Amino acid sequence: MLIQIVKSKIHRVTITEADLNYPGSITIDEALMDAANLIENERVQIVNLNNGERIETYVITGKRNSGIICLNGPAARRGMVGDIVIIIGYAMMDFEEGKKFKPAFVYPDEKTNRVKSKH
Repeated sequence: MLIQIVKSKIHRVTITEADLNYPGSITIDEALMDAANLIENERVQIVNLNNGERIETYVITGKRNSGIICLNGPAARRGMVGDIVIIIGYAMMDFEEGKKFKPAFVYPDEKTNRVKSKH
């Protein structure tokens, strides 16, 4: 049996940009992606703590150490610059493997979006 497990989480990061005219996705600082074990084009869920919205989209790599978190395309309607979001990536795995799996949780500084701590 395969189950879906949290693989990656960037907890409480600040939206820095919203670009309605881009075709879609979320742009994430490459340093945050690396710390959270996320890759370009990976499907993620975005949970907006300011308005309760939950959306799914895919990741685009942003400039390393830029702090960029940009909602693109229709996602730009679901959050505003300054909103705090949680970005979650999931993986499918065997039930027994899932019991042992350790996800990458990243806790950025909310002002700079730089990695503050991770586990």
